[in-house]
Amino acid sequence: MSKVGKKAITEKIILGLDPGTNVMGYGVILIRTGSVTLLQFGVIQMGKTGAHAIKLKKIFDRVLGLVDEFKPDEVALEAPFFGKNVQSMLKLGRAQGVAMSAALYREVPIIEYAPKKIKQSVTGNGNASKEQVARMLMQIFSIKEMPKLLDASDALAVAVCHHYQQGSVKLKAKGWGDFLKANPGRISVKKVSGGR
Repeated sequence: MSKVGKKAITEKIILGLDPGTNVMGYGVILIRTGSVTLLQFGVIQMGKTGAHAIKLKKIFDRVLGLVDEFKPDEVALEAPFFGKNVQSMLKLGRAQGVAMSAALYREVPIIEYAPKKIKQSVTGNGNASKEQVARMLMQIFSIKEMPKLLDASDALAVAVCHHYQQGSVKLKAKGWGDFLKANPGRISVKKVSGGR
């Protein structure tokens, strides 16, 4: 938090992570007096070959690099989900643990969110597809092109979910009319031709 004159300006940087053993997504957003700005998002590819321990070291090093570069106030991760393949779950859990360790090594607080919670926060639908999440984020941040690897948009969604969960977006409207008046920037108007 920095102060300019008597008016305090609050800023927060959130790093969202979607850890994986072959591809890890990351998204960094800046919150400044309620507005959200995209700083960067992308993927870190570990490669499909090589020892698992080497991949874990790469995850640790890259997350530490992101923390050192962007100096986030908080790190948000997608929590483990339960699958049928025990080996895959074990590897994913290790990747998540290493990413968490890198953030904690720099004493950055971390929080986890379930995949359904992230999708619900961003799209309003806990069962939304990765493509639907990506499209919503493209609208929120005016991103022109959908990322080739959706791990990037998944990680950005984690950061946005964390921001929303912090009480930054509060709906105090009594109906849609009040909501529209209070949130003109969140509305897109499409012209429809034809009709009466």
